[in-house]
Amino acid sequence: MKICIINGPNLNLLGKREPEVYGSTTFEEYFTSLQIKFPTIAFSYFQSNIEGELIDKIQEYGFTYDGIILNAGAYTHTSIGIGDAVKAITTAVIEVHISNTYSRESFRHQSYISGNAKGVILGFGLQSYELAIVSFIK
Repeated sequence: MKICIINGPNLNLLGKREPEVYGSTTFEEYFTSLQIKFPTIAFSYFQSNIEGELIDKIQEYGFTYDGIILNAGAYTHTSIGIGDAVKAITTAVIEVHISNTYSRESFRHQSYISGNAKGVILGFGLQSYELAIVSFIK
């Protein structure tokens, strides 16, 4: 099984950015723990602060991988292009958020991805990614 995790803007700052919201673990540390916990899955990981690069990766993996876990960060609430990319591919996408976006600012309540995603997992910290992985292997 091949699963790609794609993270959007500012997620490269995990472990430093607002630790009270996002925790103190970097994504690279967490990604290593996922690889150990799920040794039979071939993981790919990509992070970018640039919208077009995220779209390119969704398209690149969107026809050959078994699943994409997408945390588009703030682009979730602003990018019709990322939503359209998710709609255009055949690989199932799980939208993930570390925080509960519904307990935050009202602009974070809108997602341009959710309507085309297999599911949405939010508010469980980094464990949200693990829950998405489990959804692909069940």
